[in-house]
Amino acid sequence: MPPSDHAPLRWPARLHVVTGKGGTGKTTVSAALALALAAEGRRTLLVEVEQRQGIAQVFDRAPLPYQERAIATGYPGTASGGGGEVFALAIDAEEALLEYLDHFYRLGRAGRALRKFGAIDFATTIAPGVRDVLLTGKLKEAVTRTTDGRRAYDAVVLDAPPTGRIGRFLNVSAETARLAKIGPIKSQSDGVAAVLRSPVTAVHVVTVLEEMPVQETADAVAELQRLDLPVGSVIINATQPPLLARGRLSQAEVRRGLAATGLPVDRDVVSGLVAEARAHLARREVEIALRDELIALGRPLVELPQLPGGVDLAGLYELAGTLLEPARASSI
Repeated sequence: MPPSDHAPLRWPARLHVVTGKGGTGKTTVSAALALALAAEGRRTLLVEVEQRQGIAQVFDRAPLPYQERAIATGYPGTASGGGGEVFALAIDAEEALLEYLDHFYRLGRAGRALRKFGAIDFATTIAPGVRDVLLTGKLKEAVTRTTDGRRAYDAVVLDAPPTGRIGRFLNVSAETARLAKIGPIKSQSDGVAAVLRSPVTAVHVVTVLEEMPVQETADAVAELQRLDLPVGSVIINATQPPLLARGRLSQAEVRRGLAATGLPVDRDVVSGLVAEARAHLARREVEIALRDELIALGRPLVELPQLPGGVDLAGLYELAGTLLEPARASSI
């Protein structure tokens, strides 16, 4: 099924790493992006690595095992084709290590016996970077895997660690490759680092229009660029349309408005409404300034609406549709 005209242009990468400050909705955005990329019959894999089972929660499913399984149908798309499939995977470091030992050292059952002796916990504790190498290694395998000469997935979306840890998480393979001079770990680390720094990858940063998340977004973009990791879009989540025009609002205007609609014009009511309106306008000015700071980062800017009914499957499809809209010239 051919892809739609606009989806590949806006989201050209094959591996989409989604990060953001905690509380900005990066898991919700990751899920919506996976649905969007699975439009027009495509297959998408949605991955998490923090053992929070966030994907299961957002799709209202049972906890995910260390096994890829279909969890949703992709965005319905257009008349030219329906939605594809979204698969999900919760990568577990212990299972990834067992898989690694079996693949490179053919330990099989002997490798699984290590679990009884706590050797796996010991290995990932004394060398914390090993855990992230295993997680990113499994991610790279999913991105590059082929079946019958075709890629297993058209796109892979990673619900990644938050902005405060994203640089270290994505750069760990490059650091490991620098320290390990030979052997499977060296080869694995080199391969992962190459994929993460190639055009097939884009790291998107999710934020909301609040001071701390915007500052963390700017810091994350700077860190990713310093590490030569490919920065994709900045995604502003949970935006709301302005309720009032910019400018001052007087009590007389509020009183006239209330009278015109037949509502009482009690002094306390008028004063309370004016105070709330002025607070709203002041907050809107702050959000305009914060949006300007994000535009100044020089990355494509995508805005997603706040879901008044909360996050459910219908809301995720609504966000997916927004993500598939052509980018506005003003945000590039």
